[in-house]
Amino acid sequence: MFEIENLYNNQNISFTQKKKGFRVLEHQEDMSVSPYSAQTAFFCSEMNVKKRQLLCDLAEGNVTIQAGAMQWMLGNVNATTGIKGAGDLISKAFRGKVSGESIVKPEYTGDGLLMLEPTYKHLILIDLKDWNQSIVLDDGLFLACSSELKQKTVARSNLSSAVAGGEGLFNLGLEGDGIVCLEADYPKEELVEINLENDVLKVDGNFAIAWSGSLSFTVERSGKTLIGSAASGEGLVNVYRGTGKVLLAPVGNGNIMRNGFPAMQ
Repeated sequence: MFEIENLYNNQNISFTQKKKGFRVLEHQEDMSVSPYSAQTAFFCSEMNVKKRQLLCDLAEGNVTIQAGAMQWMLGNVNATTGIKGAGDLISKAFRGKVSGESIVKPEYTGDGLLMLEPTYKHLILIDLKDWNQSIVLDDGLFLACSSELKQKTVARSNLSSAVAGGEGLFNLGLEGDGIVCLEADYPKEELVEINLENDVLKVDGNFAIAWSGSLSFTVERSGKTLIGSAASGEGLVNVYRGTGKVLLAPVGNGNIMRNGFPAMQ
């Protein structure tokens, strides 16, 4: 039996999203500041640069998280590696090597609470039932998910041109019925969701952060010929073909898309 004070009733904390056992909380102001950092903290708050955390209620389902993301756990909570034998370890080692994700993503079970560490990035909850039970993530976006989701390695349809298109060769894919939490550089309000019905989306650059596993992802010339591609000034583009969804960010790697002012580093 436990009680929590100054969390749910904290005026400086706002719960911005909730899906199943996942809740995103946002600290409205950074109150642990000194006179030397107060001005920076004030303008961060005004510009939506805020600390965010993910709170997981394990009574609503087991949770798998990125390695090292746990801040505290309360009540009946057990942590496991999530590895089910030698074959599973080899599979996850390969997936981690090629996708850049951690090899072991710890799984938490029980009926207590799990809080993840604060981040200044934006946390986005996605219900896979809205994505026909399948999603592929861009590198480094995974933070947590329902443990019942199946993780897999998704390869490009044409590996030879993937690197030239600004993407890696492999991505993390998730399948099943559950929730996934993305840790992104951009808020949900800036993302453009495109629904394809036996159609084609071509993107110049790696602005797609997630797409349906049902889509074919290739890297192709923007024109039918080399001369046409050169004339358009685009060269190679990322192509998403079929039926499904694509989440597009207006910025890539922290820079404003196409002829804008680069963000300060």
